[in-house]
Amino acid sequence: MNRGWFLAFAAIIIVLAIPTVLLYVLNNGNPYTEFIVNQYVPNYLKEKEMTQDRIKKSLYVEPKYLINRDFHHGHYMIIFKDEPDITYYYGLTKKGKQVKQFCEKDKESSDGTNIIENRTKHSEKKCVRMFDHRDE
Repeated sequence: MNRGWFLAFAAIIIVLAIPTVLLYVLNNGNPYTEFIVNQYVPNYLKEKEMTQDRIKKSLYVEPKYLINRDFHHGHYMIIFKDEPDITYYYGLTKKGKQVKQFCEKDKESSDGTNIIENRTKHSEKKCVRMFDHRDE
């Protein structure tokens, strides 16, 4: 009898937990992805001598659109003090955990935010297109 109650209780917990976890991930992103991106990208920036005194804002973000399937979905965005109107994005590859700068950047202007791909002050020599290799 005790085993039957235990199995019923476990089944109820599983039925309630799966949708809860799914809703959390859909609304907030994958916590594992956020953790590894927050581990790798800041270390990469330190290696590139992009110190906090040069950075106005930096944080993990979850895009609302599909990106390059070779990368984890979450990005790391950076706004530099000397270019406060441009937001740079960095991604982490799924294979090899390499940090790459995306070619696409957000540029703030009087008529809104525009995506630009031209070279800017903090553009890296080799960047990766965020919208290549997408599953649509």
